[in-house]
Amino acid sequence: MTESNNTGSDNSAGYADSGADIGVTIAGVRFRNPVIAASGTFGFGSEYSGLIDVSQLGGICTKGLTFTPRQGNKGMRLWETASGLLNSIGLENSGVPFFIENELPKMKQLGPVIIANISGEMAQDYISGAVLLNNSPVDMVELNISCPNVKAGGMAFGLDPGTAAALVAAVRRVCSKKPLIVKLSPNAPSLTSVALACVKAGADALSLVNTIKAMAIDTEKRKPVFENISAGLSGPAIKPIALRMVWELYGSIKNMDSNVPIIGIGGISTVQDALEFLMAGAAAIQVGTATFAHPAAMTDIIGGIRQYVKTNNMKSVSQISIRE
Repeated sequence: MTESNNTGSDNSAGYADSGADIGVTIAGVRFRNPVIAASGTFGFGSEYSGLIDVSQLGGICTKGLTFTPRQGNKGMRLWETASGLLNSIGLENSGVPFFIENELPKMKQLGPVIIANISGEMAQDYISGAVLLNNSPVDMVELNISCPNVKAGGMAFGLDPGTAAALVAAVRRVCSKKPLIVKLSPNAPSLTSVALACVKAGADALSLVNTIKAMAIDTEKRKPVFENISAGLSGPAIKPIALRMVWELYGSIKNMDSNVPIIGIGGISTVQDALEFLMAGAAAIQVGTATFAHPAAMTDIIGGIRQYVKTNNMKSVSQISIRE
């Protein structure tokens, strides 16, 4: 596995540098703090470099990548809701080979841990992408088996434990050099069953949750907003659901006598939100939708976690958890 040497100082907006060490280690990779930019919300990092100090982040999860380029979905792609955002991007991207040659070198200069998020329509798409990423300078791979915005593949792999385990095992065989995170869907009939199957198949870490399948209707046009009818709901509206799922999964993993770390995702906008996920058992968190409205959300959260650790005389972020 790849070890990251990110140990830079992150002095966040609104908080003085407390000197507290808030670094975390996930699957052998060291993050300078537990705050990661979520896939699909931060591009490849450089897009935000004029707005915040990107080097302060613990990690950056790339825009969703497929082995071959994708045009994404037609029609409406984003729609605001009360306390949330619906998206139907459809994994538009230039493909894994283009990413490795053109985007990855620029990402390496930014400083945070690099997590490559991959998806596909068929198992072979994932495998082909993983082969290339396994021999690239990325630090980790996040296997996206939970995207609800594509007609084939994506979330379909993450709804059934057997299907999910087979894909994870296949990718694990060709991705032996990189820690493998599996990103889970809240739409699965039994998320815990899928998660535990992925752990047994070789997942080094789990990230949850991806967006919740939802929809909107345009009352002027009198038809669904999105061409695919449904889309993925993110933002503060889903936070209580995501928090409950992280809490339940942490307990199930502990019952297996496993130490597979969980990365919490879902509506995290403030340091209060982040602390709740860390208390529920998450080893780290990803921030997505909040960044659109407030680009400094992640750096504010980093400063808040640092201050919380110092104020409570903690030696590490892991002590925030109330699950030990």
